Amino acid sequence: MSTPPPLLTDRKTLALHRARATELFLHHEVMAEVQERLLEVNRTFTAPVVVTGFPALWSEYPAIADEETLALEPGAHDLVIHALTLHWANDPVGQLVQCRRALRPDGLFLGLMFGGQTLHELRACLAEAETELTGGLSPRVLPMGDIRDLGGLLGRAGLALPVADSFTKTVLYTDALHLMRDLRAMGEGNALAARMRRPTPRAVLFRAAEIYHQRFATADGRIPATFEIICLTGWVPHEAQQKPLRPGSAAARLADALNAAQAPVSTQKG
Repeated sequence: MSTPPPLLTDRKTLALHRARATELFLHHEVMAEVQERLLEVNRTFTAPVVVTGFPALWSEYPAIADEETLALEPGAHDLVIHALTLHWANDPVGQLVQCRRALRPDGLFLGLMFGGQTLHELRACLAEAETELTGGLSPRVLPMGDIRDLGGLLGRAGLALPVADSFTKTVLYTDALHLMRDLRAMGEGNALAARMRRPTPRAVLFRAAEIYHQRFATADGRIPATFEIICLTGWVPHEAQQKPLRPGSAAARLADALNAAQAPVSTQKG
C-alpha cells in the first residue's frame, strides 16, 4: 500500500486565520473579475455555486466552504466558481474533479487562485534574511503553482476547452512589516502543516524588511508586493460544443475572447 503524500495545509489553522480576517480587498477584486468574465459568456446560468473560504462575500450566489470534500451534488450545477481558495487545497486535482462532477453537460468551471509570482519579493527577502541569520530555511510561504502546470490540471479533471491566464495586482506598502500584517488580516498567514510552531525571530523579520527596502523600494520609499491571480476556465464536454482546432490553425485565443489580457494594476496601502 502506497503512503499518501504529506498534507500541505493545516486546515484547522487556516480556518482560524480566516475567522480573524478583516482585509478582503483581493477577494473583492476576484468577485469583480468573475462578474466581468461572466458578462463575456453568452449564457444565462440558473444553478450556480461558489466554493469559497468567505461565503458571506458571495451573497448573490449559493456558496459552500472549500473543504477537502466539497458539499456538491453530482450534475446539480451549470456554473461552479472556485474563488481564491484553490492554492490552499491539499488535493487541487481532487477539487477540480469534484467541481467537474457537480457540473451538468456544457457547464462552466471558473477557478481563480494565487499563482507562482505572488509575493515573490517577500519570499526572496525572507529566505535571504533567514539563511543569513540562522543558517537555514523553514516553511513559511505557501508554494504556488505555475500557470502552465495549473492549466494542465483542467484536462486531468476532464474539462474541455481549457484556458489558463493570469493578471497581476501590485500593492504598495509603507514597509514589509506592514505587508506581513496585511497578509494576516487577509487570512493568508502561514497555515502550512510543516510550518515552525514557534514565532519567527524578530531579527529575521527586521532583516527581511531591510533587504526588501533595499531591493524593491520605489522613489517615495514604499515597497511593492505582487499578487498574481491565475484564472482557470473549462467546460464540461457536450456534443454541441465547438471542437478544438488542429494545432497552429487558430486565428485567436479563447483567452482573448474572454478579455483575459489585462494590464497590471497598482494599489497603495497605508
